[in-house]
Amino acid sequence: ELPDNLKALFRTVAMMVPDYALISEIMLYSSGYLDARPLAVKLVATYRLCSEQLSSQSHYDYGMRAVISVLRAAAAVKQKFPDQEEGILMLRSLKDVNLPKFLSPDIPLF
Repeated sequence: ELPDNLKALFRTVAMMVPDYALISEIMLYSSGYLDARPLAVKLVATYRLCSEQLSSQSHYDYGMRAVISVLRAAAAVKQKFPDQEEGILMLRSLKDVNLPKFLSPDIPLF
């Protein structure tokens, strides 16, 4: 608890959790994906399920940093294979980014 004279120097700040699905959707659209909305929702749902069901490890990250990594990989794969189905490209980028960091007991769950 701060003294009153110090409290007067600080402002109250309201923070909120970013909308991962909306950010993902916009980034996918900007990368050339046409089915960006359902893919973004599935990406966010995948990370939510991973955080709930996989083991708790210090090197597992399911936040915005991980989502952006998958989206960057998805953009690179889309540029490389523009005619392939977008769902398969998203799955490939999810696997490429996440499988190297998972422990062996968590790989079958993923």
